[in-house]
Amino acid sequence: MSHDPARVSVRILDREYMVACPYEERPALLEAAEYLNARMREVRDSGKVIGLDRIAVMVALNMANELLKVREQGSRVSVEAGDQVRALRERVEAALGHNPPLEL
Repeated sequence: MSHDPARVSVRILDREYMVACPYEERPALLEAAEYLNARMREVRDSGKVIGLDRIAVMVALNMANELLKVREQGSRVSVEAGDQVRALRERVEAALGHNPPLEL
């Protein structure tokens, strides 16, 4: 696979943008552009925000907020999983400690 960037055309709010992107990342870029376009259309169609720049900033702020929430949840899950693994290890060690060692 080539790591050379290719130019990819994406359409957001009826405007076309050319973006350089490695070939293997093209599907992710197109999916991200589609998601961004849908979010920007939602904000535009709500009628509460006018102007492409303002719409883009509102969507960016909302997406950044969502990302931070997901990161926080991921950190919390990681800590909880670590706690569960420690508790399980302690139970296994306690159970093994109460039994005499096996002789071979």
